[in-house]
This record gives sequence, C-alpha cells and structure tokens, in this order.
Amino acid sequence: MAYFALKRTSNQQFMFNLHADNGEIILTSETYVSKQGAQGGITSAKTNAPNDSRYDRRTSGSQSYFVLRGTNNEVVGTSERYTSKQAMENGVSAVKKEAPTAAVSDLT
Repeated sequence: MAYFALKRTSNQQFMFNLHADNGEIILTSETYVSKQGAQGGITSAKTNAPNDSRYDRRTSGSQSYFVLRGTNNEVVGTSERYTSKQAMENGVSAVKKEAPTAAVSDLT
C-alpha cells in the first residue's frame, strides 16, 4: 500500500516522500521549517494529485521529471529523474492514483 513517509531532515527541518506500493519513492517534497508545514504539504499533495493541470512536466538533459504544484502554484513535490517520457508519465499516473488515499507514516 502506498504511503507518505514524514521525516525530519539532517538540519532539523521536515519533509516527506510518497512511496508507491512497491516501496519506491515517487514524489519528494521540499523541506519545511515545521512539522505542521510538512503535514500541510501532504494534504496539498493528496488534494492536488488527481488534477493533471497541477503537473509540470520537465526535462533535465536527457532525463524527464515532473513537479506537482498546489493551487497557490507552490511546489508540493518533485519526482525522480526518468530515462524516458513514458516512464515519467507512468510516475505521474502513480502519484495521481496513490496520493489521494495514501496513509501517513510519521517517522519524526
């Protein structure tokens, strides 16, 4: 089952990863100063994930990746780098499907 892993960073801030059913990370958040901010980011990811217009599809060199944005246009999370656009689209589909109902594992 997919889940959000909420954790503390090495500099005592907070962030989350969305893990797919197979445990692979499919979305990584920015860092937040507070735990409450990171929890709000998870809520935003759950809310915005189903909406295709919230995804910016990008390339970096020969690799593709996507950014999920909230309604305020702020970055909610970024994907890993993919070797093909089709693999990136599969990642978008996974986030759309998994994020809205993913449980939260608080590792702080």
